Amino acid sequence: MQSIAGTPGDKRINDFYKCKACQKLVKVINEGKGELSCCGSPMKMLSGFGSIHEILDFAIEKEQEASQFYADWAKKLTSPNLDPDQLFVLRDMFEHFAQEELKHKEKLNRVQKGSLFQPSAKQVTDLKIVDYLVDIMPSPNMDYQEALIIAMKREKASFKLYNDLGEIAGTENLRALFTALAQEEAKHKLRLETEYEKEIYSEN
Repeated sequence: MQSIAGTPGDKRINDFYKCKACQKLVKVINEGKGELSCCGSPMKMLSGFGSIHEILDFAIEKEQEASQFYADWAKKLTSPNLDPDQLFVLRDMFEHFAQEELKHKEKLNRVQKGSLFQPSAKQVTDLKIVDYLVDIMPSPNMDYQEALIIAMKREKASFKLYNDLGEIAGTENLRALFTALAQEEAKHKLRLETEYEKEIYSEN
């Protein structure tokens, strides 16, 4: 992502922008002007949240998109660069993540309707493998390593998003919810990083 100087448009703190191509989400941390760009195209402004309801709507939409992403790619993964065992592991993992994201959406919906949230998620180990890997665009022809990197990057972005939302949440209940959801995304990332460490690093 980069900021293009000289382009009109106010950027306010806590505004969120989304890449139309890779779906990456970023939060504005400094006010200013300029166009935010990712994957060679301008990013779309999502919201400068004005209420708890707007925050929850945004998070619910994000979970639906994440679930759809994993469900779609579980079906699209037919790459000749994947052996049968790798294809099975990825499809199983992506289908599981799709269901997990729907469960997150259900939790958010319940809180939006007034239910209290009882946090249970514990701190998850961060292997930081994804921190040193370049971004990759999804492709039907991607190999095992590329598919894992794409999923790890998404989970890292989701983890950061929920931490950011927790910072601007208006209630302790909502803050606890976002903290717990951040740890759920961290679990996904850890599972992916463990698989990457086992299958990719061990081969090099």
